[in-house]
Formats: sequence, structure tokens, C-alpha cells
Amino acid sequence: MDRPKKNRWFIALSAIFIHLSIGSVYAYSVFQTPLHTELGWESTTVTIAFTIAIFFLGMSAAFFGRFVEEKGPRVSAFLSAILFGLGLIGTGMAINVGNVYLFYLTYGVLGGIGLGIGYIAPVSTLVKWFPDRRGLATGMAVFGFGAGSLIASPVAAQLIERIGTANTFFLLGAVYFALMVLGAAYIVRPPEGWMMSSQKEEEAGKLVKRADLSQLTANEAIKTKRFWMLWWMMFINISSGIMLISVASPMAQEKVGISAIAAAGIVGVMGLFNGGGRIAWASFSDYLGRENVYLIFFIVQLISFFILPTITSAVMFQILMYVIVSIYGGGFASLPAFIGDLFGTKQLGAIHGYLLTAWALAGVLGPMVVSFIHTTTNSYDQTFYIFAALIASALVVTIFLKREIKAIRAGNNEPHASAT
Repeated sequence: MDRPKKNRWFIALSAIFIHLSIGSVYAYSVFQTPLHTELGWESTTVTIAFTIAIFFLGMSAAFFGRFVEEKGPRVSAFLSAILFGLGLIGTGMAINVGNVYLFYLTYGVLGGIGLGIGYIAPVSTLVKWFPDRRGLATGMAVFGFGAGSLIASPVAAQLIERIGTANTFFLLGAVYFALMVLGAAYIVRPPEGWMMSSQKEEEAGKLVKRADLSQLTANEAIKTKRFWMLWWMMFINISSGIMLISVASPMAQEKVGISAIAAAGIVGVMGLFNGGGRIAWASFSDYLGRENVYLIFFIVQLISFFILPTITSAVMFQILMYVIVSIYGGGFASLPAFIGDLFGTKQLGAIHGYLLTAWALAGVLGPMVVSFIHTTTNSYDQTFYIFAALIASALVVTIFLKREIKAIRAGNNEPHASAT
């Protein structure tokens, strides 16, 4: 029996439903004060759960990448919905009994694994549905993850006031489960050999359509130099962005004298740039080329991180913060399309999962480094210089990757990078 005809834009909408739900993790800071007030848990105690969740997000993406490839996006998204929904509901139970270890297990471990599977489940599918707009397609889905906090933050804050923290987790767990199941019910891979009916040269316009460098399995991909170059680029981009996100409010207050209320507003606007940057940069990458966009990322960040220690203007400080956060989001959104360019779509989900181990480590390193340096020096300035050096290393790696791509396109493929 033929597979029912699917609309690729509804496939993208299904992916957005999934990513909007799991993207609520970026609204986690809303719960810090209520948990301290209700249970007496210190800020560092509460923050550990978020760190655990991000770590398990990255690691589960790596370990479940093959599962996503084998079972498909629908089964994977359903599993993600179950784990993430149960994680939030279990978090409510942990709060009711006041058990911090159960809190870590449910929100951090169970919810984190649901996050990882849900993050990678739709993206490889979207790359296959949108061969003409890889960057735009994955950017739309990952926009949902970046912008999830814009919806979750005010909603959760209102719910906490009206029904309490534990009941907020119960309700959000049920709502996000329903949204994710709705997305999972429609999302599916395109039929074998599927091509757009309107896939013509004139529709491509200014797009330069180039063949993928190769079609590799995940095991073949990790044996190539370009995989590890891309891993390092992602690790540095994520570390730099998440470092700023983790201390945006106190940094703004200390560096340029912004009030606590105004700093909270900056954090909200950063969510807009985090989400918007995912669509904008990923869309640009369809025209400029993925390697060129990452080159721009690191050049702009290098300049910004050298300027930030000297900034005294609140306006200039905000502009630089917004630009860096947009690049942070853009790096995530451009990554699946970049994987397709470099390694093909044969096992894109599994390769994507392996690369997201960079997120797991960066999610720990970035906040830890900035916290340690600020504690020891009572200033954020040294942090900027340290990350500027790391960004410079990523810029060099990007240049080498660009040369590697050029060499492979010229026919100098390494033996294990041939199509299989």
C-alpha cells in the first residue's frame, strides 16, 4: 500500500511542535527562586539539575542516534515525548516530597534523555524533505528549541503563582507530552527516491546546488578529519554562547551598570536572537555555503570578545551580546545541513548525535569556566580573553576545514571517505 502523501511544510511544523516543547528547558531559571523559597534549595543545587539535563541531552543524542536512524522519526519522537513528559511529571513529584536526588534523576537524567532524542529525531528527516533549503528547514525546527523559553518563561511564571511549582511541572509535562505526540503523529521520512515535483533549476534561483561530498555511515564519518574539525568548531561555538547565557543578567549589571529589571529584559530579548538567529543564519548558509557562514561566526565572535572587556556603553554591550547569541543559535541550526553537505544523509541522525557530544561537554565547561574565573578574579574580563583564544583556534580549524572541502571536491578524497 502506498504511503499517504505528506506536505513537507506540515512536516516542518510537526518538528517545530517537538522542538518548542523540549526548548522549554531554556526557561529553567524561572524555577530557581520558587524552589529556593519553597524548599530552601540553594541556587547551585538547583542549577546542577539543568547541567545534568544538558549533559544527558548531548550524550543521549550520541547514543540514540542509531536508534533514530533505524526506527525513524515517528517512533523516536514518541519515545522522546514519553521520556520528557514523565521527566517533568516526575520533577513535580520530587518537589512534592522535597527529594533533590529524585529531582536530579527526573529532570536531569530522564528529561535530559528525552531532550536528546527529541532534538535529533526531526532534523535528519527535514534535511531529506528540503534538499533545496536544508538550512532553512532545519533552522525552522531548531528555532523552536531556541524560542521555546519565550513561551515557557511567562507561562511557567504565571502558573507558579497560581497553582504552585510542583503543579506547574505536572501541567507542563502533560501539555508538552500532548504537543510532542501531535508532532510525532505526522512526521515521517519521505518515500525512497522522493524528489520535489518543482525541483527545477529556475526555482533554485541564486542557490548554488552542489552534490554532497560523500555518503558515509556514522562509523565512517568519525574516521574523517572533517568530522573532528566540525566537532571542535561546535564545541567552541557552544561553549562561548552558553557561557554568556549562563551569566547574562549579573554580567550586564556588573559590566555596564544595568539594573536587575533591565538585565532580566535583556535575557528575554536574547531568547529572540537565539531563536531568530537559527532561522536567519541557517537560511544564509543555503546561499553563502555552510563553511563560509562558520567562518563569519568566528571572525565576528573573535572581534566581539576582544571588545567586550573594554565596553562601558550599555547599548553597545547589548548589541554584542545579541549578535553572539544569534551566532550560538545559528551554529546549532546550520549543523544538520552542514552534516548533510559533508557526509550525506545516509546516517545523518547518528552523525548529528555524535557531534552533539560537543554540546554535552560545552554545557558543563562554559558555565564552570566563567564561574571559576569570576570567583577568583571578581571580574568577567579574563573570561573574554580566554574564550577569544579558543575562538581563534576554532577560526583556524574552520579555515583548514574549508581547504579540506576544496581538496575533496577536487578529487583528493581520503580512502575511507568514499561513497558507499
